[in-house]
Amino acid sequence: VPDPFSRTPGLRLYRTGDLARHRADGAIEFLGRIDHQIKLRGFRIELGEIEAALLDHPSVREALVLTWEVQPGDTRLVAYVVPAAPAPTVDELRAMLTTRLPSYMVPSAFVSLDALPLTPNGKIDRHALPAPSTTALDRAAPIVPPATPTEAQLAGLWQDLLGQAAIGRHDEFFVLGGHSLLATQLVARVRATLDVELPLRVVFEAPTLAGLAARIDALRDMDGTSVPPLVAVSREQALPLSFAQQRLWFLDQLTPQSAAYIMPLAFRLHGALDVAALQSSLNALVARHEALRTTFQLHDGEPVQVIAPPQPLPIRVLDLQAQPAPERAAQVQQWVQQVATTPFDLEEGPLLRVTLVRVAATEHVLLLSMHHIITDGWSLGVLLRELSVLYTAHVSGQSAALPALAVQYADYALWQRQWVTGAVLDRQLGYWRQQLADAPPVLELPSDRPRPAVPSHQGARVRFTVDAAVTAGVRQLSQAAGVTLFMTLLGVWQGLLSRLSGQDDIAVGTSVANRTQA
Repeated sequence: VPDPFSRTPGLRLYRTGDLARHRADGAIEFLGRIDHQIKLRGFRIELGEIEAALLDHPSVREALVLTWEVQPGDTRLVAYVVPAAPAPTVDELRAMLTTRLPSYMVPSAFVSLDALPLTPNGKIDRHALPAPSTTALDRAAPIVPPATPTEAQLAGLWQDLLGQAAIGRHDEFFVLGGHSLLATQLVARVRATLDVELPLRVVFEAPTLAGLAARIDALRDMDGTSVPPLVAVSREQALPLSFAQQRLWFLDQLTPQSAAYIMPLAFRLHGALDVAALQSSLNALVARHEALRTTFQLHDGEPVQVIAPPQPLPIRVLDLQAQPAPERAAQVQQWVQQVATTPFDLEEGPLLRVTLVRVAATEHVLLLSMHHIITDGWSLGVLLRELSVLYTAHVSGQSAALPALAVQYADYALWQRQWVTGAVLDRQLGYWRQQLADAPPVLELPSDRPRPAVPSHQGARVRFTVDAAVTAGVRQLSQAAGVTLFMTLLGVWQGLLSRLSGQDDIAVGTSVANRTQA
C-alpha cells in the first residue's frame, strides 16, 4: 500500500497483519494481530492480549488463545499452553489472569501441550490443535464428586451447558465459563428436570454445585414450585394472548396506528439472488411458525389469537437499477424509513411485511418488518437462522434440516394463562405491588421545556467511549460485589437520575429475554 508517512513519492508499505500504534515518544507499541480480534458475547477481544498475559507467567513457555464452539451458539475462549518446569495448574493461570484481565477475557478452558503444532512453513497449525475436552491441565485440587442425588443431577446439567467432562461439588458455575444467558438456560433445565422453580438470582447467590443443590433441595418442598408441562393444545378452542401480548394489544388500543412497536430489519445482500428461492423460503418460514400468520381479534369481549392457514407471503419488489447512484441510495434510505414507521392493523394483518429493493444485478436490500406482538429480539435470531437454512436448501434443491416444532407460541400463551393463576398469580402480583408501592408517578427531571401530555417517542442516541482503565475498574467492582456489569451500570444510572431529580425512589424499565422454559 502507499506509504502515508513518507514525503518521497512511490514508496510502499507491506501489511503484516500486526496491530500497532505510535506512542507520544515516537515508539511503536505492538497491540496484537488484526486478524485475531474476535467478538464474544458482545465484547471485542484481542486474543494477543490474553496470550501476552499468559506469557508473563514464569512457567509458561508458549501460549495460544482461540475460540472454540462447544455447541451451536455457545462459543468459549480456550488457552493452549506449552508449560515450562514446574508446570502451572489451571487455577494458578486463571487466578493470575483474573488480576490482569476483565472476566470476559479469562479463558474457560486450558489445554497443556508439549509443543504447538506447526505447518510445513513454520506457522502454528490451528486446525491441528486438540479439542479442549480431550486434553486439559490438572486442577490445583482434585475434583470432589457430587455427594447427593440433587448434586448428581445438577452436575449433569452443568456438564451439558458448560461442555465440561466432569463437575465437582465445589466447582463454581461462572468460573467454569458460565454467564448470565447460560444461567437462564440452567434455570429452565432445573425446572424441566428437577421440577423446581429456581429464581435466577439464586444461581448468583450460590454459584457452587453443592451450594446451588442445597438451595434447590430447600425449594423442592415449597408450595407453588411445581410447574405444569408445556404441551401442544387443540386449535379448536379460543386461544388467549400471553401476558406480553396482552400488554402490546392494550397499548395498540390506547394509541392506534402507533409505530412504537414495529420491529424493522434491513439487510444488504451481495451476489446473485434467487428471488424464487427467497419467496419459497419465506413461505416455508410462515408455514412453520404460527406466530407469523397470527392476528388478534375480540371474542366475547376478550382478545384472542386467530391463526390463519399457511398461504404465500407477498413480497413487494422495487427495482432501482435505472436510477442514478446517488438517487438509488436516497431512495433505499426512504424505503427503510417507510418500512420502519408504517403501522400494522393487529386485527386484519398480516403482521409480517417483506420488501426487496433491487439496487443492482448483484446487490439487493431486504427489508422485513413485524409487530412486536408476534416477535422479539431473541426470535429474530431464530427467524434469520432458519431463513438461511431454508434458502440454502431451496437453492441447492435439498430438504431443509430443521427439526419439527413440538409447541408453538399459542401453546405457550395458554400454558402461561393456566399456570399463572390463583395462588401463583396472587404471589407474583403481590411481589410487584410491594416493590412498586408508593412509586412516584413521574420522574421529575429538570428540562428546558415542559413535559408533553403525550410522549412523541422522538429521541436520539449519543455514543461515547469509556477508557480502558475505568472499564477495568467497573468490572472489578462488579466481580467483587458478585453482580453482573449490567447490574452495576443500572445502579449508576439510577444514582444519576436520583441526583438530577432529587428523588430517591427510581423505577427504570428494561428489556429482558424472558426465556424461562427449556
